[in-house]
Amino acid sequence: MIEIKIHRLDDNYDIPLPRYMSSGASGMDLYAAVTEPVTIQPKNFDIIPLGIKIAVPDGYEAQIRPRSGLAARNGIGLLNSPGTIDSDYRGEIKVIMFNFGDKPFTINRGDRIAQMIIAQVIKVRLMKTDDLDDTQRGSGGFGHTGV
Repeated sequence: MIEIKIHRLDDNYDIPLPRYMSSGASGMDLYAAVTEPVTIQPKNFDIIPLGIKIAVPDGYEAQIRPRSGLAARNGIGLLNSPGTIDSDYRGEIKVIMFNFGDKPFTINRGDRIAQMIIAQVIKVRLMKTDDLDDTQRGSGGFGHTGV
């Protein structure tokens, strides 16, 4: 298990820190730190602050992902999903929420709005080449195996 330092921004002590909601959860729930309710109209987005900063260790990233319940019940998702918090970022974490639904959706202070997963990052070195190994698939792209 790794440890990650977290800093709660001033005036956000009423907002819960990220936490796992069950013993088998992969992601920690994240909470809205809006100062007043924010309503996102259908087919629009807004940037929602979380009121926290974290120090992700080198070799890891924090991935910010949507919550399935918000998507299934309200059509709410995240743009730039999954969002990445790099190990050298020290600013406030915010999420870009999008209303894919057909009704306005309101976010209140303290609402669970996203989840955060910590993942190991593997750095690679790209090697320039004039050709690649052949495979059975080759260059078959979107839908190449049929519907």
